[in-house]
Amino acid sequence: MEQVDCIIAGAGVVGLAIARGLAARGLETLILEAADSIGTETSSRNSEVIHAGIYYPQGSMKARLCVAGRDMLYRYCADRSIPHRRCGKLIVATDGTQRPVLATIHANAAACGVDGLRFLSAMEAQALEPALHCTAALLSASTGIVDSHALMLALLGDAEQSGAMLSLNTRIVSGRIEAGRIVLQTTDSASGVEFEIAASRLINAAGLGAVALAGSLEGFGRQFLPTLRYAKGNYFSVAGRAPFSHLVYPVPEPGGLGVHLTLDLAGTARFGPDVEWTDALDYRVDPARGERFYAEIRKYWPGLADGSLQAAYSGIRPKLSGPGDANSDFVIQDAATHGVDGLVNLFGIESPGLTSSLAIADHVASMLGAG
Repeated sequence: MEQVDCIIAGAGVVGLAIARGLAARGLETLILEAADSIGTETSSRNSEVIHAGIYYPQGSMKARLCVAGRDMLYRYCADRSIPHRRCGKLIVATDGTQRPVLATIHANAAACGVDGLRFLSAMEAQALEPALHCTAALLSASTGIVDSHALMLALLGDAEQSGAMLSLNTRIVSGRIEAGRIVLQTTDSASGVEFEIAASRLINAAGLGAVALAGSLEGFGRQFLPTLRYAKGNYFSVAGRAPFSHLVYPVPEPGGLGVHLTLDLAGTARFGPDVEWTDALDYRVDPARGERFYAEIRKYWPGLADGSLQAAYSGIRPKLSGPGDANSDFVIQDAATHGVDGLVNLFGIESPGLTSSLAIADHVASMLGAG
């Protein structure tokens, strides 16, 4: 049976960042990915936003890792010439009742160590974005956008340069916990060949499949498995260029951050995500859902023309909270929680997972004693 120091389950942005970090520390690292390419699920089906760390509760793992990860990510993108832009974001109040919410958001963000925040009057916001309607706004200068695929390619390249190996089309069927190691049964999706591989460390970064993977490990306590909920987010785009240079977010709504306007690096506007609770990994976008977007978008962009929204894509967030629940924090478990040496489970790594990826990698390395 083959044995390596570390197996990373999942080649999304977080798994690749962890693989890069562990391989750079001299650990023999193998990345197992069930799909035929890297980052095919949550990592490539999002807004590609570099978040400032504004919304998360003070002291939470999301707040700490987002603020640290944001700065690390900007430096990494600059060092590796990864396409990105620090474009800034406007969080907008569109009626008088929402203005106090901006003050609450600002106070929370400041307590979490977020810098570059400034209140704007309606006139000041419209001077930046003439097409915008609002009664007040909060400007986040440290928010940006990134080419997520270029980022993942860079992380993979660094990992492989340090000796890590990637095995695509490799599905983990089950596993067992033995003394001093974890043995995985895997299947090659292309050939159907089954094989076993063992590691002294397993990092479960399987995203939407992370809870199922942990549950398939013989000897792992079921009491440590959270309930995972799928929150589908649908995105719509407009033909041509929208008249905005900043990202525009309404004040948050339950389950998400509202139907916001983000930009890609070519300047194309995307709207979403909405929140559609689902039990299936179905990425089809119902064009009819776009009709619900118009009223929300026109609260801050009244000039949006009828019939201009086009179905773009969707993503599914691995959430640990359901409808009506407070948003859950990241859950990153090691032996201190579940008692299995060398096993780290990453559950509920939704937004701001991309922004936090490099900080998450350092945190996992520290948990494994490889910091």
